[in-house]
Amino acid sequence: MTYAIVNILGHQFKLIENKYIYVPHIYSMDKGENIWFNQVFFFYKNGLTKIGTPFLEDINVKAEIIHHLKGDKIIIFKKKRRKGYKVKNGFRPLLTKIKIIAFLENKKK
Repeated sequence: MTYAIVNILGHQFKLIENKYIYVPHIYSMDKGENIWFNQVFFFYKNGLTKIGTPFLEDINVKAEIIHHLKGDKIIIFKKKRRKGYKVKNGFRPLLTKIKIIAFLENKKK
């Protein structure tokens, strides 16, 4: 199994080849476009590991945007006891579903 730990919009995700993952909404890309992630912290392949300081320069991840959607509702409830203060609020976060296509290793000479 090959996987990588990648920074995507300030969040760290474990990406596995040919798998789907939901990430925070990527505004600049449309459905069906390919996107490259180059901020790779950690890479594992066939028992060999590579750890970046802070990023690996020779590893890139290619992914395809499947579609944009809204996530499940998140409820925010605030209360101060004995004060009569209660506020209930909520929102549905925007997400992007992506499929990891390949890990590209640049060979340094």
